[in-house]
Amino acid sequence: MSSAVLSQLPIARTHKLGILFLISGLWTLSLLDTAGKLLALAGYHVVMIAWMRYTINLFFMAATLAPLYRRRHGRSILQSNRLGLQLGRGALLLGSTLIFFSVLKIVPLAEGTAMNFCAPLIVLAISPWLLGERSYLSRWIAVLVGFTGMLIVIRPSGDIPPYGVALGLISALTQALLSILNRKASQADNPMVTLFYGALVGSVVSTLLVPFFWTSHTPTMVELAILVSTGITSTIGHFLQNSAYRHAEASVLTPFFYAQIISACGMGWLVFGQFPDRVTVLGIAIICASGIGIAYIEHKRAHPLPPADPMESV
Repeated sequence: MSSAVLSQLPIARTHKLGILFLISGLWTLSLLDTAGKLLALAGYHVVMIAWMRYTINLFFMAATLAPLYRRRHGRSILQSNRLGLQLGRGALLLGSTLIFFSVLKIVPLAEGTAMNFCAPLIVLAISPWLLGERSYLSRWIAVLVGFTGMLIVIRPSGDIPPYGVALGLISALTQALLSILNRKASQADNPMVTLFYGALVGSVVSTLLVPFFWTSHTPTMVELAILVSTGITSTIGHFLQNSAYRHAEASVLTPFFYAQIISACGMGWLVFGQFPDRVTVLGIAIICASGIGIAYIEHKRAHPLPPADPMESV
């Protein structure tokens, strides 16, 4: 075995750890989505659900992440190089949460998750204008194929009502814009700062809004436990996702985001007795195949093979 191959083995093991963290984080976030759908169906307003999710998230981070960041970097986690960007991203993140919880109230978990999978394809479509990135034919093909899959999922003869489709499309667009702000934030600040500001802005803004949307009835113990779980699962899920990027680069991890459809289908079936029909499964598969395919092409484009070394065959 050549020295070049040997040098790649530690990287491969590191990538496997990153993939494990990512999938674990995504499946944990499916628990958050399930809790949000349960609470919305029980009559809780999405603002109240988001308030509990972000407030618990903030207290947990203030107790753990903020002191850790100060020890490592010698400054407050509130010190940002682009405060306006962090505040805007936090507000958009809260809006994305409210919209997606609203989608899940009327759309099955798997279908709602699948529609959000179109967000990376939207980013590919608008990145030449908003990010100044070069446009490639492969990207446009991936976008067209992915949206074909989404049209199959939201087909008129399907079970998703028109307003559910509209909310799902708005959710995917919001996720796409959030992805762009995430890229800009990653260039400006440490990921810990971005993570903390997301919780801070979400908690503050939802606290201002929640008195107008407070649910009148007293939560049962089960409902209270589910409410509290939203803060716990969101914290753990996003922590695992951030940990994934410390072990593998984005181009390696991107295809594995689609593994969340497994947990979404599983939780939808176990908790709500909802499982996509064959045509919807086909649409979901097309969306996933489009995203995985373009992720593979982008990875190859960013990491071209080095010229062959004639001495390697000796």
